[in-house]
Amino acid sequence: MGNIKIAPSLLAADFGNLQRDVEMVNKSDATWHHVDVMDGVFVPNISFGMPVVKAIAKHATKPLDIHLMIVNPDQYIQTFADLGATNLTVHYEACTHLHRTLQAIKVAGMKAGVALNPHTNINLLEDIITDIDLVCIMSVNPGFGGQSFIANTYDKIKALKALITKKKASTLIEIDGGVTSKNAKALKDAGADVLVAGSFVFKSDNPTATIKELKEIAG
Repeated sequence: MGNIKIAPSLLAADFGNLQRDVEMVNKSDATWHHVDVMDGVFVPNISFGMPVVKAIAKHATKPLDIHLMIVNPDQYIQTFADLGATNLTVHYEACTHLHRTLQAIKVAGMKAGVALNPHTNINLLEDIITDIDLVCIMSVNPGFGGQSFIANTYDKIKALKALITKKKASTLIEIDGGVTSKNAKALKDAGADVLVAGSFVFKSDNPTATIKELKEIAG
């Protein structure tokens, strides 16, 4: 699978200096920009809307990894394709017809991701794993940055990795929430391919160095 990918979460960026922070990620060792879109319904918070995503896309030179924490994601698939998303991740819990949603994301020219809340079992993806480009395991309850990491995540990663191997899928495993230099190596060792880090990067004294450190620690 190659080296670990780091995807700084712009939810933790300085919104008053968003262009500066996007350009910092562009120049860093990060692989993707992780962009959380929340509607205040699926999760108890509201974050970026389309105009802000559009502004991020204008300055981003690295792929946009868009994570939709919203109800009815189907109605916005083409919108995010038009905004320039590379990956579009929807929540398992928000999709009644997940297979159809994933196909629609791919038809729109994006990689299709599925996010799982902490209580959602990875076995629910068994019949569909070969259609998923990316599984985002939420290692905190979605909606707010800066939360504590849920320890059960390691077991979920291992179980998901086993499922991917069994089904001969090429799905990437992304971990979102509470990622720091203290758990980055253990997450990679468990089977993670992508680490999303928000507060740990943007609240550090030197975000560029922190991204580099995460990548080096995880290897």
